[in-house]
Amino acid sequence: MLLKAVNVTNYKCIEDSTEFGVGPVTCLVGKNESGKTTILEALYKLNPHVKERGNFDYQQEYPRRHLSDYDSDEPATVVTSKWELSEEDVAAVHEILGPDGLKDKEVTVKRGYDNANYWIMQVNELAAAKHLIFRSPLHTEEAEECGKCATTKELKAHLDTLGDKASERHKELLAVLKKHFARGTATLAAIDILSKRMPKFLYFSQYDRMSGQVALEALVNRKNSNQLTNEDRVFLAFLGLVGTSVEELSQTKQFEPLIAKLEAVSNKISRDIFDYWSQNRHLKVQFRLDAALPNDAPPFNSGWIMRTRIYNAHHEVTVSFDERSTGFVWFFSFLVLFSQVKKIHGDNVIILLDEPGLSLHAKAQADLLRYINEKLTPHHQVIYTTHSPFMIPADNLMSARTVEDVVLQRNGSIQILGTKVGDRVLSSDRDTLFPLQSALGYEITQSLFVGEHTLLVEGPSDYLYLKVFSDELETRGRTHLDPRWVVCPTGGIDKISAFMILFGGNKLHVAVLVDFARGQKRKIDELRRSSLLRDGHVLSADMYAEQDEADTEDLLGRVAYLALVNQAYGLTDKMKLDVTYGNRNGARVLKEAEEHFATLPPTAPNFDHFKPAAYLLENRSGILRSLPGLDSALDRFEKLFTDLNALLADEARPSAKAARAQG
Repeated sequence: MLLKAVNVTNYKCIEDSTEFGVGPVTCLVGKNESGKTTILEALYKLNPHVKERGNFDYQQEYPRRHLSDYDSDEPATVVTSKWELSEEDVAAVHEILGPDGLKDKEVTVKRGYDNANYWIMQVNELAAAKHLIFRSPLHTEEAEECGKCATTKELKAHLDTLGDKASERHKELLAVLKKHFARGTATLAAIDILSKRMPKFLYFSQYDRMSGQVALEALVNRKNSNQLTNEDRVFLAFLGLVGTSVEELSQTKQFEPLIAKLEAVSNKISRDIFDYWSQNRHLKVQFRLDAALPNDAPPFNSGWIMRTRIYNAHHEVTVSFDERSTGFVWFFSFLVLFSQVKKIHGDNVIILLDEPGLSLHAKAQADLLRYINEKLTPHHQVIYTTHSPFMIPADNLMSARTVEDVVLQRNGSIQILGTKVGDRVLSSDRDTLFPLQSALGYEITQSLFVGEHTLLVEGPSDYLYLKVFSDELETRGRTHLDPRWVVCPTGGIDKISAFMILFGGNKLHVAVLVDFARGQKRKIDELRRSSLLRDGHVLSADMYAEQDEADTEDLLGRVAYLALVNQAYGLTDKMKLDVTYGNRNGARVLKEAEEHFATLPPTAPNFDHFKPAAYLLENRSGILRSLPGLDSALDRFEKLFTDLNALLADEARPSAKAARAQG
């Protein structure tokens, strides 16, 4: 059975979550206290792997502000779930009801405060009854008489009334009905079949971590009194993997054979972890079974104590499991519980993870996402909550569902709608959207570095000018920018260092083209002296504009750029920039344009660096034919491209030498 959609109602902070879709992996994104955990808790109780945790308590869990109006005689529904039956599910039902017994492969399962599951499905009662009669050994006359029954319930009632007149053939059919249709109808028979095939839900949160030390006698007592904690259940799951029980462990007579089995299971789980744990691969889980010391705090002062410790090979020291990085402990504990549940239920498990990356570094969160995608989702549906942008799969943003506690203010009054889940990646709340925006922004930023060779420029207008003049030079058969260069705007010289620190680990070949003003000389010098970039890989516009201060716009030349600005803004008459006089002692042409626009009347447009560049790109064929000073501009850009392409040649030489050395 494949879970397709969920709607949670009447539960804690949720009045009506609205229905939301569920896929192979579903990420619930929202702020703290938005109701993400509540969604998982409600869904878990639909069919929990720990049966006694499947009960709803209206006195504790019904929305408190409506509790006084609740009628316990009409139990409210909490979870409404929609499922799609697999081919195996359909075959199992057809085996009993016949090939026409099901009308639809979709079923709905509800659960509420009466703590019973209600199934809604389309079953063909008549077809099921006909199928049973057809498969039975009844004689023709007997089959015709039974065929008057429209349902399996009627068929069973008819056979019951035969009494002593029933033939052996009647009795054989009646036995089949009693076995598979004990509750009467074909619909109930189908429910009995599918309820056994319904996936179990495994819920795991940061509070489900295995304890570093366990007093065995106290654990036995809690188990016998049905007072197990979350930590107890994980430890018992670990013992289940080992093939022993807490009772056997507390009465053990031989220490070494037990430790051997414990460490064998621990080593297997650790190997699974370290395939996806890149933070520190020099850890090892160790176990000790100690007699309690009388001066230790209860309950660790009597009986046997099982202690779990983590050995760090780098520092040659062990620490208590409880004192170790919570991220590693979480991962180890989850794999313990998951492995035991999988051992019992196979692949028929849906995994609910509450804030799984909460205690993990961003890189470890990426490792966890990889684990979910590679190890879990091929066999299990996974639903998890997060508010971290690094736990949102940027390559599958549509798997995210926004969760927010909606409070509306209208005409001075407040309307509380409770937790709502958005089935699309949309929300009206900026804080809710922030992790999604961050994840998308990070992915876009990463995707800018699509080439091995990256040229960082300060802004998008620089990129457009390089693009236009490189294309024009290529059309004329002259030196243009080598297509291996991937041009990436950074947002200013102050951000170049940050970009290099963030992405330098990608082993990229990076060069930089920056504007040059006197106030930036120190920053450019520091960039050139830093170890982030190779020698000769910081180029500045003044090197090609033949003036002391320069922006990329100065490579066009003063006359060409001001003419471009006039066209881009449609400036005429007195508002037009004057291109007839000299370049004002080498001043930056951008500064001249900004100062001119500052003198224009309020009705005039504001000056934007990007607009002339975008206008040139969109209209380049017409503009370049009439742009004054174009030849000089092409010369300047060609010199820049020649220097940049030479850096590629320098980059290739070590590889060529290495290849010759190997040959």
